[in-house]
Amino acid sequence: MRLKGKKIISLVHHEFEDLELWYPIHRLREEGAVVELAGEKANETYIGKYGVPAESDFAYGDIKAEDYDAILVPGGWAPDKIRRFPEVLSLLQEMDAAQKPIGQICHAGWVLISAKILQGKKVTSTPGIKDDMENAGSVWVDEPVVTDGHLVSSRRPPDLPDYMREFIAVLEKK
Repeated sequence: MRLKGKKIISLVHHEFEDLELWYPIHRLREEGAVVELAGEKANETYIGKYGVPAESDFAYGDIKAEDYDAILVPGGWAPDKIRRFPEVLSLLQEMDAAQKPIGQICHAGWVLISAKILQGKKVTSTPGIKDDMENAGSVWVDEPVVTDGHLVSSRRPPDLPDYMREFIAVLEKK
């Protein structure tokens, strides 16, 4: 139970990448962390790209950075929706300023781009948004997982074991 006492918020919206949402949640819970989900609306069921549901515990606007030790942003097409909410962008900016672990995988980089927190950061993502990541001022590399301080990024589902090993290690240090 390496993460007992840690509390993580995971963002969700329709068309999330099923594995990129659920694998991290299960791994963190296995380590003793409390993981809650925030969506556009509280108690709403969101459906992943492959049909797996996820119910939000809270609405984006109900979340306060000081209540959480870390945040996860899943991939899929959900990030394109998630990044449209000013309260999400503010939350990420606050988590970033407090140096709390931020996990992003695949297309999740879009949300961090919109939050304007990637300038000068070394990151990875799905290669499909490499140009977007670089245009946001980051240094993009094609590796399974990249850690730059409190920011942990990964490319796609086959990289999930590497991603979560690294995210858990970063979270343990906080």
